[in-house]
Amino acid sequence: MDLRNLGNSGTIVSEFALGTMTFGAEADEQTSHAILERYLDAGGNFIDTADVYTSGASESIIGRWLSRNPGSRDGVVIATKGRFPMGGGPNDLGLSRTHLRTALDASLRRLGVDHIDLYQMHAWDALTPIEETLRFLDDAVASGKISYYGFSNYLGWQLTKAVQVARANGWAPPVTLQPQYSLIVRGIEHEVVPAALDASVGLLPWSPLAGGWLSGKYRRDEPPTGATRLGENPTRGMEAWEARNADPRTWEIIDAVDAVARETGVSASQVSLAWLSDRPAVTSVILGARTVEQLEDNLGAADLELTGEQRARLDEASAPHAGIYPYGEQAIQQRHRKREGGR
Repeated sequence: MDLRNLGNSGTIVSEFALGTMTFGAEADEQTSHAILERYLDAGGNFIDTADVYTSGASESIIGRWLSRNPGSRDGVVIATKGRFPMGGGPNDLGLSRTHLRTALDASLRRLGVDHIDLYQMHAWDALTPIEETLRFLDDAVASGKISYYGFSNYLGWQLTKAVQVARANGWAPPVTLQPQYSLIVRGIEHEVVPAALDASVGLLPWSPLAGGWLSGKYRRDEPPTGATRLGENPTRGMEAWEARNADPRTWEIIDAVDAVARETGVSASQVSLAWLSDRPAVTSVILGARTVEQLEDNLGAADLELTGEQRARLDEASAPHAGIYPYGEQAIQQRHRKREGGR
């Protein structure tokens, strides 16, 4: 597995991170520990979790695994997140100093560690001044409770604002941003990717298989059944499935992925992950697995090198919709007029 810098920091992480949202929910503790061990055996060293994953159970499961394998702590980079409520009360929410202090200390206790390598703000908080959040994070870095911080689910302007405020005040800068990103979900390329490149912030894509759509399990007009998240719980997101199923672009992408998978003799998941791993600004792709077998298949992407022609086909099939102004035809026409001296 290739190794890369964690965003603009000097810390080194593997090109595929282990996402642990399934721990304590779709994967029991024994299975979760087996997934951790297989991931590390494959050369991975980057574990991503969050305080709200299974109401803290994910962090606790990782913490118990670390306590049983104390020698592994120095070899892994641990990332978690805070922002959402865990217990109740008016301050059990958001990115205020009050909430983040409590949330960070609780995560440290559940993980059983004295510091967290990457502490991520799980989503934007419009009610808390960004200066308050960033100052808390700078203090947490200075105190040694965290090594770095990053964001998740931020828009391009939100990332840029945070970077500029941190720079203006001489505070520690963010190193990463964790967005949803895949062959099917490429909307972040309009604003978020350019903002990340401008700030030298590394992207940590979540849902790289678009909720299973890029795994090769779904077929046109056939609602999933059986061993898929949606198949085992059809009420979870059937409306979203119907909308995506009705979009011709979805099946153009899946057809392109399947064709490349046949050519290379690998799974559709591996093709999709290999494509994403080499996108601009991407530091590490977050793999989520319910079983060791799922993880095993996904890890195969580390050995897959797509050709330029295969990438071009995947790029073309998955090109994000231009949408409306400022990304649509009107903006293109305005740029042409500007070059010709018009308005």
